[in-house]
Amino acid sequence: MLAQMRLAWWRDRLNADISTWPKGEPLLARLADWGDAAGGLAALVDGWEALLGDAPLAGSALAEFARGRAGGVAALAARHGADAGIARAAAMRWALADLALHLGDPHEKAAAHGLLNEADPAGKVGGTLRPLAILAGLSERAVRTGASEALSGPGALLAAIRLGIIGR
Repeated sequence: MLAQMRLAWWRDRLNADISTWPKGEPLLARLADWGDAAGGLAALVDGWEALLGDAPLAGSALAEFARGRAGGVAALAARHGADAGIARAAAMRWALADLALHLGDPHEKAAAHGLLNEADPAGKVGGTLRPLAILAGLSERAVRTGASEALSGPGALLAAIRLGIIGR
């Protein structure tokens, strides 16, 4: 309940007029120059709130989390002049892969794997979004191999370099 209250506070702040934001909150101070675009980050709050349900979480809750995380990344991409659609697709895949790697319940893990398999491909990610391509690619590589160790070592380094250079 405390987590829901805190998330509701953040949602309210991000959707409110910036002039009404409380002074002294460092993150809000950093976001003040976003203007109305800061409301796009409220999707992150919605995503995290979806994970507060009773275990095992339904696939719809996992999908809602991934959509929220992707929405927040898309808002950040749009703020920096990048293609928000490509950012959303890549962030969706990253969120689902990351979730599949960190869920302990086998039903939830299987649901996350299924959602990842159904997710739209991100396509070629360019320019300022290359770090996102690396995050998504390495996370998906770890899911495919079934081991979070795939996130480190020489193979991961080579995969990160490839993703950074060509964007997929």
